[in-house]
Amino acid sequence: MSPNERNPFVIGGYVSPEYFCNREKESQELLSALLNNRNTAIISPRRMGKTGLIQHCLQFPDVRDNFHSFFIDIYSTGNLSELVFMLGKEIFETLMPRGRRFIDNFFHVISSLRPAFKLDPMTGSPVFDIGIGEIVRPEYSLEQIFAFLEGADKPCVVAIDEFQQIARYPEKNIEAILRTHIQKCTNATFIFAGSQRQMMQNIFFSPSRPFYQSVTLIPLGPIEFNEYQEFIIKHMGRDEKRISKELVERVYRLFEGHTWYIQNIFNRLYSAMEKGEECTFQMIDDYIGITVNSYEPMFEAILSLLPARQKELIFAIAKEGKAKGVTSSSFIRKHGLKSSSSVQSALRQLMEKEFVTNEGDAYIVYDRFFGLWLAENFGTGYAV
Repeated sequence: MSPNERNPFVIGGYVSPEYFCNREKESQELLSALLNNRNTAIISPRRMGKTGLIQHCLQFPDVRDNFHSFFIDIYSTGNLSELVFMLGKEIFETLMPRGRRFIDNFFHVISSLRPAFKLDPMTGSPVFDIGIGEIVRPEYSLEQIFAFLEGADKPCVVAIDEFQQIARYPEKNIEAILRTHIQKCTNATFIFAGSQRQMMQNIFFSPSRPFYQSVTLIPLGPIEFNEYQEFIIKHMGRDEKRISKELVERVYRLFEGHTWYIQNIFNRLYSAMEKGEECTFQMIDDYIGITVNSYEPMFEAILSLLPARQKELIFAIAKEGKAKGVTSSSFIRKHGLKSSSSVQSALRQLMEKEFVTNEGDAYIVYDRFFGLWLAENFGTGYAV
């Protein structure tokens, strides 16, 4: 692979429609919602492709040419001040190229963030630079941000990824505050994306919560195998790199269609293969192992921080692949665990830390690479 050649199996965000695999149904649903001012919730496991779907739809000409679009990921936020900072910064940096007139209007409407306006000492360009602690009245700043959106010269789209984080904020009534502003803001349409299914469902589907019945739901599952297979074989073939349908299926089934993990494996395979080379079973096995083991220092660090009971349980779940009846006496005996109550406690904590998640009536290790690494090193190995 030459230095100037783009690897078609993108793992670091959205690039262009050429490298985006299908999602035609979901794309049309989201586009229709945006063009008709319907707020939307997208729920999917992390790394299934929801961010790529959103960014793909924001690039459609009907959206790109007629809306101001803003995208923030609030996974790292812990309170309302941090949310206000991220949203204010995104709006400022997205619209700043429009010039000084925009900047003056931005800080005129959102006066509480005026201390954020500074000039880069090296370039002289305007920058958004404010300490979180300087946002002393976040509710007021949020109100001003919504006033800016309402008065914008184009309709706005605001996409908030990992939206379930607001349920962890210490401020009271944060959901009610946001819902009130959103209801009043007729010039903006919102996309709420989240990876914690239970938390997102509680926010949007519980009758007692402010966001109840306020969105159109777009659940995001795996890309259909046939569509993904065509995508992979097509992009391999553009440089005369060949791979059989059976080998594509091998990887797809191992990761159950989970987009990011599949992209990661084929990204490495593509970069390693020579023009005209054909992929083999051994290459698939080797690059799965290479990819999984590249994360070993991180996985070892995670294990070193887990208490003994949580470590024992995650080993057991990884051995099973999909573990059912984890609090049953048969499961406890099989894996040498202590008691049903200790398993329940360990399970709750592993799920809170997002190391384990549930799929129907079974539990799995959330990070697929971590699960394979655990099975290989502390279980019976994994079958590719």
